Amino acid sequence: MAESLGSLFDKLSILELKHWHSQDEVQLENISIQIRQIQNEINEYIGNAVQGLIPLEFIHQPSNKVYKKEGNAVPDIKGSIGEVVLQLAEVNCKLWHQQEKVYEFEKVEPDEKDGVIKQLAILNLERNKCIDEINLQFYKLLNNQKA
Repeated sequence: MAESLGSLFDKLSILELKHWHSQDEVQLENISIQIRQIQNEINEYIGNAVQGLIPLEFIHQPSNKVYKKEGNAVPDIKGSIGEVVLQLAEVNCKLWHQQEKVYEFEKVEPDEKDGVIKQLAILNLERNKCIDEINLQFYKLLNNQKA
């Protein structure tokens, strides 16, 4: 599947997290370049979509995650594109910090390990729901423009 607006916003928020957490000057410069590239891709994507160069059916293609819903409650994602982009950034921050625990998993208390893994799974599902919702909201916006 090609990039979507939601996946581009996802990449941008992750790059910003990397930029925030890095202290290496060369790495910071590389990340800054990647951030500018993704910003340009977002602008180009939106422009192409508004001009009709991206077919509407490609704007919103749900990830269709297949998982056991029972015991894996994921909050509903609602709001405008801007609100959902903020939710996506917050989820990616939570994911970042949860993933940090996995890098030193031997330091996680045995009775907390299952919770760490479960939280990673739930946050990843929430992240995908945010991406899908951004794409859906953008689809609706473009579809309403056509009408």
